[in-house]
Amino acid sequence: MTTASDPLVELLRSLVNTFGISGHESRVATIFEDNLKNLCEISADKLGCSIARSQGSSNTPKIMVTAHMDEIGFFVKEVTKEGFIKFLPIGGWWGHIALGMEVVVYSRFGEFPGIVGSTPPHILEPDKRKNVIPLNEMYIDVGGTYDFDIIEKMGIRPGDPIVPVGEFKTMGNPNLFMGKAWDDRVGVAELIQIMRKVAKIAHSSTVFGVGTVQEEVGLRGARSSVFQIKPDIAFALDVTIAKDTPGTTRGAVGDRLGDGAAVLVYDSTMIPNQKLLEFVVKVAEEEDIPFYLTSLTGGYDTGNIHMEFGGIPSIVIATPARYIHSNTGIVHRKDIESVVRLLVSVIERLNRKQVRMFSK
Repeated sequence: MTTASDPLVELLRSLVNTFGISGHESRVATIFEDNLKNLCEISADKLGCSIARSQGSSNTPKIMVTAHMDEIGFFVKEVTKEGFIKFLPIGGWWGHIALGMEVVVYSRFGEFPGIVGSTPPHILEPDKRKNVIPLNEMYIDVGGTYDFDIIEKMGIRPGDPIVPVGEFKTMGNPNLFMGKAWDDRVGVAELIQIMRKVAKIAHSSTVFGVGTVQEEVGLRGARSSVFQIKPDIAFALDVTIAKDTPGTTRGAVGDRLGDGAAVLVYDSTMIPNQKLLEFVVKVAEEEDIPFYLTSLTGGYDTGNIHMEFGGIPSIVIATPARYIHSNTGIVHRKDIESVVRLLVSVIERLNRKQVRMFSK
């Protein structure tokens, strides 16, 4: 049972309720850095990635663990003469999800609530009612009227960021948490916990915890930060799809909330290093950490990382989540705990000899 003083709940709440779409991650970066500045050496790359360094008993291997700080959202494209906002998607959106969603527009004058609207179905032709409305036929209504100019009064202009509203909540099942941006604030929360633990244990490596930027628009922060760190091995913490809702099909094992850490055997941008995959599975089994193997048609930070410097052994450890890429999703406390336990256990066992074996 969680309480108001539950440290994990408070960490998740702070991350989920913070605005940070791609290119605007600074508020999330502040939370990441504030949580680790007394335990790790903090730096940043020129794109905005936050890097927390924890020195063990050896400078090598250099272990890179990433979680992207950005969330999906929108940008203002233009303001119509009637005072409605036409917008551009940042990250992957489906029209069924976006329509009717409450949002906040961030302008130089402040933060303004709005709602995603479109032509009312009552006046659409019957054939059009059956279709998913494309985003370019939607708009955002922030309260403009013929006698209230939103450009003049709110300072809204092209390029202003827009974020969905989806405040953090603990559900009736106290192990389940609801809110926006689990992709990838849950990974950021896990990374903070991992780096806290790594700073207090003996390990034969140097660990770099990286809050990356602009993952949702091309894994960009992973590329800039990997060149700064030059790691010997890399892990990405992110989400995968929980296949335990009506209309989804799951395998014999895993893919449900509460089944543990999801170890990716394939995604659209990377096939993991097979020796590293076997090593992670072995650690999970020996430590009795709940986990399962899965795949996803999508990409993660390691998609860019693993191809640099002649190849970097890499793997994705994910948290199952319901309703990703929407304004509200659901994750399970036990899965978060499993991911943290697994990564810390893996880091404890890694040394120069072991990491070299992954590349032979």
